[in-house]
Order: sequence, then C-alpha cells, then structure tokens
Amino acid sequence: MATGGTSIPLPDVQLLSPDITVSPDNTVFTVNRSGNYLITYHVNITAALQMGTRLMINNASVSDSAIAPVVSISSFECRILRTVPAGSPISLQMYTNTAGIATLMGNGAGASLSIIRLSD
Repeated sequence: MATGGTSIPLPDVQLLSPDITVSPDNTVFTVNRSGNYLITYHVNITAALQMGTRLMINNASVSDSAIAPVVSISSFECRILRTVPAGSPISLQMYTNTAGIATLMGNGAGASLSIIRLSD
C-alpha cells in the first residue's frame, strides 16, 4: 500500500442489486438509485499494523466511517447510515501516513462491503 489510500478489491462472488454496479477490478460500487443506505464493512489483515480503513463516497472520505487506530490492529469493522445520491461511487480503502504493506486474510475472510438501501 502506498502512502495515502488504496482501494480494497472485494471478492468476485457478489450479490448485487440491479441498482448497484461494480467496476471490473471490484473496487468501486456505483449506487444508481438515491436513498438512505446502511453501509457496513469488515476488513481482516494477516498481521496487526497501524493502518486505517475508511469509506469513500463520491471520492471523499466519510469521516464517521474512518477507523484510525493509535496502536496496531488487524481487524476493522464499521456500520453507518448515509443518504447517498444516485450515481455515487462507493469504495472501501486502507490508508496510512507511512508506506506499508497489508495482506488481506484469505478464504473470503479478508474484506466485505454491504450497501443496503433502506428507503428513498
């Protein structure tokens, strides 16, 4: 991972609403219907590191989704409610102020992202 933020590729096996599309590299999910959404994520890495995780919506960091540990950790989890306009790209990132390398756990346990529309 480079200094700054790196989008996390999510598994190829996905259950997608017709209102959500995904980029070919499985890093950007575009919400094509505006509404109130419950967005959750989980990230598990193989070694504890002092890196953070966050959601990006419309290419901007969502402050209440950011986990910025002061000590090294290996598991990250967040749940937020957010009004999301149609056409908004959503991605999950790991970030750091220093260069470092994080390895996601294997067997589908490395990262997950849920985007659930609750209402218009």
